[in-house]
Amino acid sequence: MTSQTVPAALDALDAPVAPRPRKARRRPTLTVYTFLVLVWLLLPIAVMVLFGFNDTGSKVNFTWQGFTLNWYRHLFAIPNLTSALVNSLTIALIVAVVATLLGTPIGLALGRYRFRGRGSVDLLMFAAIAAPEIALGAALLSLFIVMGVPRGYWTVVIAHVAFCIPYVAITVRARMAGHDPTLEEAARDLGAGPWTAFRLVTLPMLLPGVASGALLCFALSIDDYVITSFNAGRTVTFPLWVYSASRTGVPPQVNVMGTLIFVGGLLIAGANVLYSRRRAA
Repeated sequence: MTSQTVPAALDALDAPVAPRPRKARRRPTLTVYTFLVLVWLLLPIAVMVLFGFNDTGSKVNFTWQGFTLNWYRHLFAIPNLTSALVNSLTIALIVAVVATLLGTPIGLALGRYRFRGRGSVDLLMFAAIAAPEIALGAALLSLFIVMGVPRGYWTVVIAHVAFCIPYVAITVRARMAGHDPTLEEAARDLGAGPWTAFRLVTLPMLLPGVASGALLCFALSIDDYVITSFNAGRTVTFPLWVYSASRTGVPPQVNVMGTLIFVGGLLIAGANVLYSRRRAA
């Protein structure tokens, strides 16, 4: 060992040793808390699914009396309930399509362009989401009365579209935040026109956000009660029928229909997640 290497070796011995990374400690309290919250959230859904198989002989479906598949076989045995479910499904489908078509350009403009009044429009979107449903329902009811519009099926559609548009706009706006504008500029440089570049580059990147907004509108519309009750007139939707039937007894078909709606929502959401992951890969 030379005279130059001795000081270097001593300095290496005196150098502080980097601490070893500590393993994350398990926190059983947090795990138990999370589990209890999930149980509390899923318990009503589990009760609904379970009592869809209850072998009850009356409208009172609160006591377990045995297992049966009879209510799935006679799902549409109550005409008024079937009509209410059809109203809810068709209204939700129309609202999802219309609100998505109207809200997507708003979200695209908010996330892509700088213009005068952009902050006000952004604030208005969030204010519409944060506003209590009873305030929006009463306001729309007053509007329809002043304009002399008879309340019914289409006033429910208009009311639902009004409160669903901000959800689509905010969802698309959030999707635009991660959009790289240079990709569309590159397409334009390669000869693509504005519409072609938007259709082939921008729109496919926005599709997960657009689909999420449409699914959110469908879910919000199909289970809305407050705004619907203000503007439905004589039109009866699934939530309105269930509430009115709860005074005398809710038939098991309601639990079955609720279960099918819940499972359908899970399947659609799962398909959307798989589609998004495949596009990301």
